Amino acid sequence: MSSPAHQRTQNIQWQPTMVDKARRATQKSQKPVVLWFTGLSGAGKTTLASLVEKHLYEKGKHTYLLDGDNLRHGLSNDLGFTDADRVENIRRVAEVAKLMVDAGLIVLVSLISPFRFERRLAREIMAQGEFVEIFVDTPLEECVRRDSKGLYKRAMSGEIQNFTGVSSPYEEPESPELHIRTVGCDPFELARRVEDYVDLHIR
Repeated sequence: MSSPAHQRTQNIQWQPTMVDKARRATQKSQKPVVLWFTGLSGAGKTTLASLVEKHLYEKGKHTYLLDGDNLRHGLSNDLGFTDADRVENIRRVAEVAKLMVDAGLIVLVSLISPFRFERRLAREIMAQGEFVEIFVDTPLEECVRRDSKGLYKRAMSGEIQNFTGVSSPYEEPESPELHIRTVGCDPFELARRVEDYVDLHIR
């Protein structure tokens, strides 16, 4: 027997619009793309994504940053941090990012997104060449040192459950488009590396 959700999907049809993604992108003079920043909590994902967005915006690009913590206040405020909830969170964010790409935007996503298969699912819902995986690679001990909120300490004491890198695994990307190692590096220089990639590959 089909599930109610499956039945709902079967009973609706996709409605084409008179303005498509290509025309929206042409209007903005840019190629829409998702820049997906993944890494441990405290790795520097949001700092890096924010710098990149600021520089792209200053160049006249049309952008939007989807930050994992911010989305937990609204879009995913009903989800916890079990494996199943993390997967659903990624699914929702990926679908929102896809809509924003359809609107012609350069979308920056900053999420731990710890599992390879969920990042693969996010990639697969985008068109070819529209998903750029950026691994913000910071060792766990450095993330703990940077942790001004004390989240790692609370996770290590058992106060916080299902915390990535402590009581829940993080699966490093095997072949990301960009591998950014942050230790000993200037955030502005790292942001420039991402921007150079966009300038070279996203046309």
